[in-house]
Amino acid sequence: MSGKAAFRTRLRTGVSVLCIFAGQAVAAQEFRPGDWPSMTLFNVPGAIETPSAFTKPDGELSFTIGHFAGMTRYQFGAQVHPRLFGGFRYTEIQDFDAAGFSTYYDRSFDLRFTAIEETDLLPAVTVGLQDFIGTGIYGAEYVVASKHLGRRLRVSGGAGWGRLAGNSVLSGFGDRPRLTPDQVEEGGEPNLDTLFRGEIGAFGSVEWLVRDNLLLKAEYSSDHYTLESEELGVFDRASALNFGATYLTEGGTELSAYYMYGSEIGISLSFNFNPDRPPTGGSLDGAPFPITPRPSRAAAPEAYATSWSESAEARAAVSSRLSEVLLLERLEMEGLRIDGTSATLYLRNSGYGAQPQAMGRAARLMTTVLPPSVEIFTIVPMSAGMELPSFTFRRSDLERNEVAADGAERMLASAAVASTPPRLRRADEVEEFYPRFQWQLEPYMRTSLFDPSNPFRADLGLRLGAGTELAKGLVFSGSVTKKVVGNLDQNSRVSDSVLPHVRSDFPLYDEEGDPGLETLQAAYYFRPGQDLFGRMTAGYLERMFAGVSSEVLWAPYDTPFALGAELNYVKQRDYDGRFGLQDYDVVTGHGSVYYRYEDYLAQVDVGRYLAGDDGATFKLERTYGNGWKVGAFATFTDVSASDYGEGSFDKGITLTIPMAWFSGRSTTAVPEFTMRPLQRDGGARLDVGGRLYGLVEKGRQERVEEQWGRFWR
Repeated sequence: MSGKAAFRTRLRTGVSVLCIFAGQAVAAQEFRPGDWPSMTLFNVPGAIETPSAFTKPDGELSFTIGHFAGMTRYQFGAQVHPRLFGGFRYTEIQDFDAAGFSTYYDRSFDLRFTAIEETDLLPAVTVGLQDFIGTGIYGAEYVVASKHLGRRLRVSGGAGWGRLAGNSVLSGFGDRPRLTPDQVEEGGEPNLDTLFRGEIGAFGSVEWLVRDNLLLKAEYSSDHYTLESEELGVFDRASALNFGATYLTEGGTELSAYYMYGSEIGISLSFNFNPDRPPTGGSLDGAPFPITPRPSRAAAPEAYATSWSESAEARAAVSSRLSEVLLLERLEMEGLRIDGTSATLYLRNSGYGAQPQAMGRAARLMTTVLPPSVEIFTIVPMSAGMELPSFTFRRSDLERNEVAADGAERMLASAAVASTPPRLRRADEVEEFYPRFQWQLEPYMRTSLFDPSNPFRADLGLRLGAGTELAKGLVFSGSVTKKVVGNLDQNSRVSDSVLPHVRSDFPLYDEEGDPGLETLQAAYYFRPGQDLFGRMTAGYLERMFAGVSSEVLWAPYDTPFALGAELNYVKQRDYDGRFGLQDYDVVTGHGSVYYRYEDYLAQVDVGRYLAGDDGATFKLERTYGNGWKVGAFATFTDVSASDYGEGSFDKGITLTIPMAWFSGRSTTAVPEFTMRPLQRDGGARLDVGGRLYGLVEKGRQERVEEQWGRFWR
């Protein structure tokens, strides 16, 4: 695809995304929103501020903005498992004179587990932790039970600790110090020493689904807002009763209004999404080419002659024709090895997020182009010049199973998989496939989130990227950026870090590095041995560091785990985003373990980070067959919480949403987002592009089988 065509495609996709979000409130979906619990002002399933025990649909993501009494909460939550819900909250509290700020910005994490699911006789029971990582301002724990009384009436009742113990009906166990304004600190550490300690309060709620799109609520809250109401005078809490109404759209949006604590009006807006509920209702891809059946051998024995394969001109004509028709399906042929009865296609997937879909469409086209004598098809997916595990099919199986009800499953069962496929020889490469040149001009957004002096800063600009593949696996690439509008350069905050300033000097890069050379590097990808993948990268690797990076990955096709090792030597770049380097240098690297269990990927990286600190990063990610990923990570090193500074340790939430989910049309574009409370120098890792597991994972057994249902699409 040319650079201009790529840019037009990205522009159309961006417009489509905006239109889809705008129309989300009225998009027809295959579910009734009133059947699921609505979100509270704390962005958990419940009434107004008190939780319920009900769960959202598996995989549901919720973004909620809520406001009352000068408090505005920006929140993200995910039902990462049918029983487990996790969330992140960022709260702006006006007139909250604590920790030296008149307007205070608080960050907190929640976690809740449904211990008992609702049955005809039993209520659902959920145990929750509120603000268990953070300053503790909203710190609370609870056990709540909920039951449907018919479809339209729901009741909940529970016991709470911490903030939810304001009415103190039981004495509880142990002591729990009360938080005062002068005790509010930067936070960021788990509040494990206070969990389920202290007095116990009681709360309850009733919800009535008047119509499928209108939910009325009433609750008795045990949160006395002692800190905000009694000590700081943020608002006057005159009652424990709250009342509200929620309007539900078929697209999953919730608009709510409340009368709260006898004195305040509150509002909230929640957007709910689910990987299994795309806005378009499904795929809008065009139909694939049909299988071209061969004549029977008895009726046309001459068609099965193999003499054609002895002619170099005939083989070249077949190769040229197959390369041409693959381009019609946004697929590219890197190489073809062919004889009278078998063909091995080295396939570059340029258009589909699911590898099986690309292989299925390629196999259909092979039946159209290859002579009838070719019975054995081997497809070798290629990624950055590396051969991924190959699949070998019998052509007769393709012809037989195209219209079978379980045709995809039959093809998977009959396929022969080779973890280390035959290498692509130079003699089999498509003539003039290399060198290749591509460029793209695309918008970018760079953000700085959760800074207490200004919680949201952002730059919008243009990124010009270009790359050339000189040979198989050898890539030269670079990118430059130019800001169009933004305020990142207005950050006057000076780093107070006692560690080497490997990340905390980012305001200087924002101020001086526009326009800037973002990357300029050479990378070589290769297969050093059986089940092994390798990478060598050198140059200006990221915005802040330049140097050399090496990596090796052991990833057999049919094992749930993989092992990797990375070693880097880098020097810090000058702030102006050009070619200069500073004096600071470091050897950094990690050993990594990846383990896949069903829809979950666990990753542990152990090693040395950019500031010279040693430790480990733990990441857990939920993956979906359509490319969605939702994860969380935390890094713990030998840097103390006090030396690390605000936040105590590095942590965050990751979100990957394929563009195809919005548009309904297959694409390999998969934007990734990371939400960090605030990144400091401790636990900072080199941001080198093209790490191996991301390139290889799409060809591993768990991922292939998860997406195999798309083989015939």
